Formats: sequence, structure tokens, C-alpha cells
Amino acid sequence: MIVVAAVPLLVGALLFCAVRPCARRLPPALAVRLLTVLALSVALCSGLVLSVLAVLVGAQLGPMPQIGNWSAEAIRRESDLPVLAGLAALLIVAGFLTSAAIQAGRSLRDLTRARRLAQTLHPVGDTLVLIEDEVPTAYAVAGAGGRVVVSTSMLRALSAPERRVLIAHERAHLRHGHHIYLHLARLAAAANPLLRPTADAVAASVERWADEEAAAEVGDRQLAAHTLAKAALVRTERCGSHEALAIAESYVVERVQALLAPPTHRRRSLASLVLLGFGASWAAAATVALWGNNVVQIAEAVYHHR
Repeated sequence: MIVVAAVPLLVGALLFCAVRPCARRLPPALAVRLLTVLALSVALCSGLVLSVLAVLVGAQLGPMPQIGNWSAEAIRRESDLPVLAGLAALLIVAGFLTSAAIQAGRSLRDLTRARRLAQTLHPVGDTLVLIEDEVPTAYAVAGAGGRVVVSTSMLRALSAPERRVLIAHERAHLRHGHHIYLHLARLAAAANPLLRPTADAVAASVERWADEEAAAEVGDRQLAAHTLAKAALVRTERCGSHEALAIAESYVVERVQALLAPPTHRRRSLASLVLLGFGASWAAAATVALWGNNVVQIAEAVYHHR
């Protein structure tokens, strides 16, 4: 059973090693969706498996057998788990839960700030907000219908076709709710450190997704690549906030290279591997949970038949 319990952690370890090259070989929209779901699944399943192990060992200690009306000896015999392994699982789960709770609080704070910021921005038209700023900047703010904020200095630095690319990129962030994927991926990474590269891959794929949407809208991938590179060069400061998604904030070289290459086509083999990791994680978690419940039921039966 220990081997089965290790499956979600093994999937997390494989993601830690291979997620970035895999993400680059998938269409970005598909990569974002699949990797976010897989990261959440691995985080939940690994937490569930570790919790079951911790409970089975904790159920043998102190007054727990009398409180729960089960036999500590039966749990020890049926589970065959070392006490140290259970205590380690308990400490790890406690650490993961604390980290996840902190990240959830940060995400809630960032989303609240974004909503409040969006309410203070008055768009020209549907979502576009122009600001007088000598710092060339452009970013999307979710909340209150979403806002695309562009500084006048950024507009002056770009040609008319390049402005179309920039605005299309930021509107793609709002249209597809990219901030939600980012917060969910960060939450999964907080709950399981093995998933930090996956959260990073989701962030990169989100930007590539918006790049591809902008390139499709203007019908020119080279123009989109040129606009991205130019925006990165003229931008002198970071917006420095998790509340906003900026066109030239990150992964610029990788994104320019992707735009200059042909569009990435769906690879069924890679998508199937991601789905296999998803299914294996949940199957292992369900198996361990049912096994743990069976161990407790046997221990209760032994206790009542004494």
C-alpha cells in the first residue's frame, strides 16, 4: 500500500523534472488547462494520502483507541505502518496545509485589490483605460468586468498595428480568465513544493496563450513577436503586482521564439500522459482512502468483539 500511496508524489516528482519542456510542446491554451487541473489533483491527492497515513498512526497513540472505540493493535497489524512514517506524514501535511492557507489568503487579497483597482479605473470604450505615465506600461486588471490599462508613453512607442497586438494580448487575459489559472496553480504549488515548476509553466503558458490570441487577431505572428520584443525593450519598470498581467512582464525570449516558430499543434501523446497522471493520482488516493477506512472498520470490529 505504501507503493500506491507514493503515486501522487511520484507524479509530482515527474512534473518537477519535465513539466516545462512538455508545456512548450503543447498548444498554450491546452497546456494551461491540463496542467492547472493536474497540479490541483496532485496537490489534493498527495495531501489526502499523507492524511490517511497520519490518521492511521495517530489512531494508535494515547487515548485515541478508547475515544474512537477501535483496537490499536488491529490498526497496527492491518496497516503495518511505522510510527515514524505516520508522524512524518502528519508534519508534512500540517506544513502543506499551512502553506496553502497562506497562499489562499494572498490570492484572496490580490483578487480583492484587483477588483477595487478596476473600480477606480474608468475605461475609454469597453475595457481600455489610458493613463498619463512616462513609464511605458500595459497590463490587464481582472475585476469589475476587467480593465486593460495602457500608458500614453507605451502608445507613443508603438505603431498602430503594434498597438492592436498589445491590446489584443491584454484583452485575451481578461476574456479567458487567466488570473484564475495563475492563482489555482500557485495554490497547488503552495500545497506541494514539487509543483512549483508546474505553476511556473502555467504562468508561461498563460502568456503564450495571450500571444497566440493576439497573433491570430492581427493575422501576423511576426508582428506579434516584434511587438512583444519592442514592448519589453521600452518598458523600464515592472508593475510589481500579482493583481495585473502585463504583456512584457516575463518569459519574453521564450515567447518571442514561440511566435517566430510555427504554431504548436496538439500532441495526443503528451496530453494523454497528463491525463494518465491525473487518473493515476486520483485512483491511488481513492485506493488509499478505502484501505484506511477498511483498516479502521476492522479495528472497530475487533474492539467490539473483545
